[in-house]
Amino acid sequence: MTSNGRRPLLNRRLAEFGTTIFAEMSALALSTGSINLGQGFPDTDGPEEIREAAVRALRDGRGNQYPPGPGVPELRTAIAAHQKHRYGLAYDPDREVLVTAGATEAIAASLLALVEPGDEVIALEPYYDSYAASIAMAGGTRIPVTLRPHEETRDGVTHRRFRLDLDELRDAVTDNTRLLLVNTPHNPTGTVLTREELGEIAKLAVERDLLVITDEVYEHLVFDEAEHLPLASFPGMRERTVTIGSAGKTFSFTGWKVGWVTGTPDLVTAVRSAKQFLTYVASGPFQYAVAEALALPDTYFAAFRADMLAKRDVLAAGLTEAGFKVFQPAGTYFITTDIRPLGESDGFAFCRALPERAGVVAIPNAVFYDHREAGAPFVRFAFCKRTEVLVDAAERLRKAFAH
Repeated sequence: MTSNGRRPLLNRRLAEFGTTIFAEMSALALSTGSINLGQGFPDTDGPEEIREAAVRALRDGRGNQYPPGPGVPELRTAIAAHQKHRYGLAYDPDREVLVTAGATEAIAASLLALVEPGDEVIALEPYYDSYAASIAMAGGTRIPVTLRPHEETRDGVTHRRFRLDLDELRDAVTDNTRLLLVNTPHNPTGTVLTREELGEIAKLAVERDLLVITDEVYEHLVFDEAEHLPLASFPGMRERTVTIGSAGKTFSFTGWKVGWVTGTPDLVTAVRSAKQFLTYVASGPFQYAVAEALALPDTYFAAFRADMLAKRDVLAAGLTEAGFKVFQPAGTYFITTDIRPLGESDGFAFCRALPERAGVVAIPNAVFYDHREAGAPFVRFAFCKRTEVLVDAAERLRKAFAH
């Protein structure tokens, strides 16, 4: 009860969730005039021809009224063609593809559709904040399995990544486990799960008859030797996997909110049953534009990846020179750093002070953990910005921290 004796207005499932850290840090960036490397959105638009495709759809009257519930046929066909071309996965665009209002709605609708109150959902911690909220709204119990920092030296070079403990994952599965929620490439750590790790996840899901939701929105942002492998492509997984994709991260139109789900007819129908009572439909004209975007030649995706790789290296070098311990990401457009070499250990306090100290905004990774202490010394920076902005940010950080 509140002090006036009334029941709290916010239901207990969502009581732990307030204003997101992204809103807080973005407001701090505005009020201090800092460079915002916190929230993950680009500071430039995507391909001009795709933007013009949206304008053309508006002018031609396509999508200005409600689009079909599953999504416009052109986009569903393009999504199916993309999955076939990239990964050899065949999906029926009429029965096995569903367009959503971004990946966030796809995650929420999938969990609401597939999880009963009391079901356990295993997620790889740290995880994007909407995962925890969506599991709570579905009445599920979230079970975190933590990706842990790992460091090794090969040929005189130190390599750092966050690694999944497969034994810990197996031990987390109980008779109440309904679903695994997997994110690769992984936000915020930048880890890309290997073929061996994904193979073990697949074996576990088949052995224990688990459903799997895979968030693959950063599928086109993998670097160095890393390779994105959809979990649905592993033996026994197509019939139990809901795969989530998105246009925002790949084409730099995050405001359009166009995402999608692929899976078997039964899975997609289940997700649609929940999705229709969330937004019903969304992003009508943008769906036609994204259909054209997915049909861009392979050279677009290669150039996009190369551009982000160069930006990663600019920011990683600046962070290293400033004294941060850098976990070089194999995917996404985020860099996780350890602030302990700077004499700091509280990521929240560090990030709230950073705009005044350096004129840069970042995100404390602890917000992505149930076990806040495990994420306390880690801070995430986004590098999906113009190169000159990253150079400026790196210089500010060097001046503030390098000795």
